[in-house]
Amino acid sequence: MSLDLQHAIDYSKRWLDIIHRNEFPSQEDAYKIIEESKTNFAEHFNRNWLEYRKSVAEAGDWAAVEWSGSGAVFKDVLGREYLDFLGGFGMMDLGWSHPEVVKTVHAQLERSPMPSQELLDPLRGVLAKLLASITPGELKYSWFGASGTEANEAAMKIAKLYTGKSAFIVGVKAFHGKTMGSLSLMGKSDYRAPMGQMYSGQVYHVPFGDADAVEKQLEICEKVGIGVAAVVFEPIQGESGAIVPPDDFWPRVRAATKKYGVLLIADEVQTGLGRTGKLWGVDHWDVAPDILTVAKSLGGGVMPISAVTTTEEIFMPMMYPNPFMHTTTTGGGALACSAAIAAINVTLREKLWEQAAEKGAYLMPQLQDFVVKYPNIFDRVTGKGLLIGMHFKNPETGYKIAAGLFKRGVLVAGTLTSAQTIRIEPPLVVTCEQMDALLDRLSDTLKEISSTM
Repeated sequence: MSLDLQHAIDYSKRWLDIIHRNEFPSQEDAYKIIEESKTNFAEHFNRNWLEYRKSVAEAGDWAAVEWSGSGAVFKDVLGREYLDFLGGFGMMDLGWSHPEVVKTVHAQLERSPMPSQELLDPLRGVLAKLLASITPGELKYSWFGASGTEANEAAMKIAKLYTGKSAFIVGVKAFHGKTMGSLSLMGKSDYRAPMGQMYSGQVYHVPFGDADAVEKQLEICEKVGIGVAAVVFEPIQGESGAIVPPDDFWPRVRAATKKYGVLLIADEVQTGLGRTGKLWGVDHWDVAPDILTVAKSLGGGVMPISAVTTTEEIFMPMMYPNPFMHTTTTGGGALACSAAIAAINVTLREKLWEQAAEKGAYLMPQLQDFVVKYPNIFDRVTGKGLLIGMHFKNPETGYKIAAGLFKRGVLVAGTLTSAQTIRIEPPLVVTCEQMDALLDRLSDTLKEISSTM
């Protein structure tokens, strides 16, 4: 495109007018917005997103343009309602547009949206203190970014600074982000191989859930003189399909890392703050990591924010001699911190992890019944709390399930490292009536697909 500043002014003004509307657009305007969105994605954002979102495209009418939402329900630009059983890939634990979080952010927005970065921003300190109060073990100091991958990048740097070592041990099929450092920890070739050379320090992948493999890799590294900075795992692998490790895995890994003087990093980006039925995923096994990362739901589904939290001793190299060893201009800004403070308050006050445990215990047995009833479609169901993976025989079946549910007004999606797996990851505030609706519509979808096989 040629430079056209007047067009940019006119186009942005038109969309500002749309943003400031409180009412739904007319049906004619709604269809124009849909078509314009498809064109913009194809020509200026990522054309293949339109192809990849097969579950939406195959369902017929595009409902790709979200407009508003509340709780576990959202509406598209045409005013049609959908049950959200994707939850923004774990971002919407509190549901869409939680009123307390929105109100808090709005209040902070009117006072001061971003800090100077030179003076003391009180909300950054408040959030850091809150995290010290609710995280396991002796975790005390926090650093803030905007995304999970930023938190994991920071965790890698902190581990290297503290230990003076460079190697990491991680899980096969792990997902820790897509910037170059965190991508190096990725446990699937689809995202790593096209990028060529990864992180120059050694990264060793072991089967997730195999404590013997972790212990053996630590022993080998010790024998050959390879300095391991940290072992990094998700408590429950999310993007791999809600894979729960054996109960002895985390306690044995914790013991092994202590034996060899290696840090243990828990990537709680998706599992943290109640998703799995405990406040933190590692709480299922009473393990306290040396470093913990969290993102997604930390911002209450309203603002992007992430954190890496660790002990005072481990954080010391981030403070002295240079307190600017790892910084970001916008990470941990006042709006984001205000959202996180409100989200933590709601999560703790309403004990959302208990709701996740109860609702997961309601859903899982009924999903397991479908596995028995449709063995030609299902492989298995895995997960804890409201982090659930429905594993099908192949990716094509997964697409059909997602499309069938979308046609019936339910949003789900596959996982990034397990294409044949559909996640069930609704807001933790989802109701029993909404879960029953999911089960009914899933039953109808399975009947339809089974009849054509």
